[in-house]
Amino acid sequence: MAEDKTHDNGGDNGWSVRIVDLSGASDDDTVEVVKDFVDLMHANAFARAYVRDSIERCRQGGATGRDVLEAWFAFGEDAVVVDADDDGWKSANELDDFAASPATPMERDWRAIDPRKLVEDDEELH
Repeated sequence: MAEDKTHDNGGDNGWSVRIVDLSGASDDDTVEVVKDFVDLMHANAFARAYVRDSIERCRQGGATGRDVLEAWFAFGEDAVVVDADDDGWKSANELDDFAASPATPMERDWRAIDPRKLVEDDEELH
């Protein structure tokens, strides 16, 4: 299981999620790397919510699931859990379901579990 292995993600603690620009607007498709997830489950949940939100931002009123996917592949962002191998969440496994039915606000709220936000909140408490 990937969570039990020791992994090197650039010297940081915890897991990382790479945000990938699907538009092809630049040579490097990585928009950013979000670091310091508490565990693999946290990184997987963030990646899933991030993609769910990206798909919803590509959804237009009256669009079919296929239309939503075409827009997402042209303009959206994917999220990849770094070094998680088969244990990492993969957007390809859920894209059709995501495109077929709109997400609830909770399903797309990646900001609530963003480790950068969790660090800021913890610093404010001290």
